[in-house]
Amino acid sequence: MDAKTDLKLRLPSRHATEGAERAPHRAFYYAMGLTKEQIHQAFVGVATCWNEAAPCNIALMRQAQAVKQGVAAGGATAREFCTITVTDGIAMGHAGMRSSLPSREVIADSIELTVRGHSYDALVGVAGCDKSQPGMMMAMCRLNVPSIFIYGGSILPGTFKGKPVTIQDVYEAVGRHSVGDMSDADLDILEQYACPSAGACGAQFTANTMATVSEAIGLALPYSAGAPAPYEIRDKFCMLAGEMITELIVKNIRPRDIVTRKALENAAAVVAATGGSTNAALHLPAIAHECGIDFDLFDVAEVFKRTPYIADLKPSGRYVAKDMFEAGGIPLLLKTLLDHGFLHGDCLTVTGRTMAENLASVKWNKDQDVVRPADKPILPTGGLIGLKGNLAPDGAIVKVAGMAGSTFTGPARCFDGEEACFEAVKNKKYKEGDVLVIRYEGPKGGPGMREMLSTTAALYGQGMGSKVALITDGRFSGATRGFCVAHIGPEAAVGGPIALLRDGDIIELDADNGVLNVRLTASELESRARTWKPPAAEYTSGYLWKYAQQVGSARVGAVTHPGGSAEKTCYADI
Repeated sequence: MDAKTDLKLRLPSRHATEGAERAPHRAFYYAMGLTKEQIHQAFVGVATCWNEAAPCNIALMRQAQAVKQGVAAGGATAREFCTITVTDGIAMGHAGMRSSLPSREVIADSIELTVRGHSYDALVGVAGCDKSQPGMMMAMCRLNVPSIFIYGGSILPGTFKGKPVTIQDVYEAVGRHSVGDMSDADLDILEQYACPSAGACGAQFTANTMATVSEAIGLALPYSAGAPAPYEIRDKFCMLAGEMITELIVKNIRPRDIVTRKALENAAAVVAATGGSTNAALHLPAIAHECGIDFDLFDVAEVFKRTPYIADLKPSGRYVAKDMFEAGGIPLLLKTLLDHGFLHGDCLTVTGRTMAENLASVKWNKDQDVVRPADKPILPTGGLIGLKGNLAPDGAIVKVAGMAGSTFTGPARCFDGEEACFEAVKNKKYKEGDVLVIRYEGPKGGPGMREMLSTTAALYGQGMGSKVALITDGRFSGATRGFCVAHIGPEAAVGGPIALLRDGDIIELDADNGVLNVRLTASELESRARTWKPPAAEYTSGYLWKYAQQVGSARVGAVTHPGGSAEKTCYADI
């Protein structure tokens, strides 16, 4: 028996291709043009989130072809398939956003079912936007077959009146337009030129935050997550990933060998160091959950607290993902964090080498100012802070990068749902100093934990971004800035303290000390809780109903199944 045959007989695909009883199965493969040699090689699932919903995903099918060429060159057989994606930019600001976070679970579930159903031996996943990236990484960890993650790449910056712009500028322009600070004609021109290419939103919003995570956590090849979508080098990264997946199969290096607690801490560190999206505090616990690792919002926040903020990236800074790639890429960021003790260098990666080994030849680029040395940071602590208090016993999170102050105290102005708050903001029916409260937007209550970018961007467009605060049991976009607190738990739908607030209650936010309180006694909160009743469910059938029945709290990632710790048999070992 040769080495290739011996390898095949210990892989999952043997159940679909080997032995006389699998003749009907092989007949189907012959019908698709496979040769006998290809049928008896290792099978690599090449999963993409390609669709025509948004520019984030439009280039993924092309990249998948390069992956397949690499798989063939490495001596394995590629089987391409697509899964869904709900793109936040299109879903934002209306009921469609309820589908966004649940799509992460559908992506992970659908990849699991495809791989299980067809007995694939490995996975190369190509994803382009906010929920598809964590969904893909969750599936890799759940299945635990050798896997490599590929980011589809970021969009190029647009230009408006001679200045670079991103989609964030368009959202904020809506607020400017609402107060007469931008003409119809200028808004029309801006929307046409803000997004000039394929790729995910270019600043350090959720897509680029999770792309940075993919390298830091060890599931992506060095430099691969930084190259913009239109750059031809993306095809080289894709082909290399296809070639290298066969090495991982032979060496039996699996995602759970890579995604350890230390690797999760590395991932949290790069989120903090780049002033990244608060959504990472939801996705990292969910990825950990698939590995059977307890790593909740408070664990993420601990890493945020000890990590310096060093990358001058939008929405809080000056630069976009393209600029960081050209300055030295994500390895430049990782190298300075490692050199100054903020990263674990002994974590295994998909190269088969450790993080420190991958970064050994990376030299500091002194001719750039996108990334600061980790000992000379923009801020000494991370761009995100975890909060806790009588209003958030299960935690909350705020992005402090780019904020003018770190404390805010003001009267609550309560809204049951984003639409009511957006209408108030659009019509300027709020006051400077208010704490706008958007509730019943949590994982269960939404359902789906919507993002609030339309509302926060409108506030900034009106020049009020630093003059009010906004708190929610829902989420914020990575493009959100200002004193905006998200992921408040327990959420309103399960009777959390945020559900008990009334207009005029004084809210205290203190990012320095990690505190989120309401000036109410415990007995007053208990009295209000006794008379509180949950609102009637808006969705009583379909997927959103199903999601609301299954989803857990934001603190542990808003997950929908027991995770790796409850697993009896790992798919990769069948």
